[in-house]
Amino acid sequence: MRIYVGNLAQNVSDEDLKSAFTPHGDVASAEVITDRYTGLSRGFGFVEMRDNSQAEAAIRGLDGSTLQGQNIKVNQARPRREHSDRGPRWQ
Repeated sequence: MRIYVGNLAQNVSDEDLKSAFTPHGDVASAEVITDRYTGLSRGFGFVEMRDNSQAEAAIRGLDGSTLQGQNIKVNQARPRREHSDRGPRWQ
């Protein structure tokens, strides 16, 4: 299951995110999303857990908890929206 993690502190790394979720189960991947130009954190990330029941336990256990001084928001990630092929919005 793919999990969204929001309201991350600027200095949270992929490894910090993985460490926060590991006590709840097997973490396949953890990624803090960064700005492509500045390389700075955008304040959210995604964690992939192999087992859905472990993922649900992690969501229940970590939503509203504190990670590096910030209360984080944790929930199941929504499917990615496809970009429109109509071109830019201003056309």
